[in-house]
Amino acid sequence: MTMLPLLLIPGLNCTAALWADQVAALGAGRAVMVADHAGAETIAAIAAAILADAPPRFALAGLSMGGYVAMEILRVAPERVDRLALLDTRADADAPEQSEVRRQLIDITERGGFAKIAAMQYPRLVAPARLDDEALQATVRAMADATGADAFVRQQKAILTRIDSRPSLAAVSCPATVIVGEDDQLTPPDLARDMAERIPGARLVVLPGAGHLSPLETPDAVTAALRDWLEG
Repeated sequence: MTMLPLLLIPGLNCTAALWADQVAALGAGRAVMVADHAGAETIAAIAAAILADAPPRFALAGLSMGGYVAMEILRVAPERVDRLALLDTRADADAPEQSEVRRQLIDITERGGFAKIAAMQYPRLVAPARLDDEALQATVRAMADATGADAFVRQQKAILTRIDSRPSLAAVSCPATVIVGEDDQLTPPDLARDMAERIPGARLVVLPGAGHLSPLETPDAVTAALRDWLEG
């Protein structure tokens, strides 16, 4: 029996490397695809491009920015999404202070400072225990290098203009799981709990020892949560 395809969407400044462990672990007998989310300047346009390349029906998981895109995909094409997993993300739109930080990062990048971005952001992306993890730092830098300055700016502009998805969560009718690192500083557990409470029947999974990049920080725990979601 062919299993339902799985579509994974990375976060801001991240690539398929974010999901490497999950692709390897969940790909036996299942088509697993990692979406390209770097080619457009709006969440709606990114979602449309992903849907154009996606199978007719699939399980959908997104982390951070990938979660914003996943919620848009579910809004515009709910009949194609068999189940939804939201990892280390949030449903509300940016607050003014968050938007200001994004504009500052865009300005730094457009002034030629993109090489600094990964190191600047790293302390907020991971759990405190991983601050000195050189291998993890190297992966984060490599993903940023692969993304590049132009795509990073497009991604930030897309996030800046995203809508508040909270009102649409009550309409989610597919099986849903919300996963968050216990030490996630950018999208902390209280935001994940709020999303899970808004989605009918959603399960909340809080991962000890993980920050915002949970698939890299606690890969086995994320894989286990996704397997439960896929098989549930």
